[in-house]
Amino acid sequence: MLALKTVAAPAAGSIEKIYYRTGEVVPAGRPVVSLLPPDNIKIEFFVPERERASLKVGDHVSVTCDNCSPQNATISFIARDAEYTPPQIFSREERAKMVYRLEARPTDPAALPVGLPVNIQAESN
Repeated sequence: MLALKTVAAPAAGSIEKIYYRTGEVVPAGRPVVSLLPPDNIKIEFFVPERERASLKVGDHVSVTCDNCSPQNATISFIARDAEYTPPQIFSREERAKMVYRLEARPTDPAALPVGLPVNIQAESN
């Protein structure tokens, strides 16, 4: 009976949320925990419009945070559209308000606590 009720995780990872505790009845097909595999950890950050043109997918950035070791990450996504769209007249002052969302994959995802703010520095080529 117990073997029929035992479930294995589909991937190795950290438990990010627990939906049910020991002794609670879990309805069929409902998740018990939320897993975050290391391959799914990403760093999300924003860059101003003037810096967007100098970055491309595949570029490397340096990542630092409080109480964690510095490491590198590779840019894996750059948004095509700005997060803030200024009025129709594009003055220099308005262009400075445009930022673009980027994502990067860390080289050692297990070393970065999920949700922790990080500092990003583009590596010089």
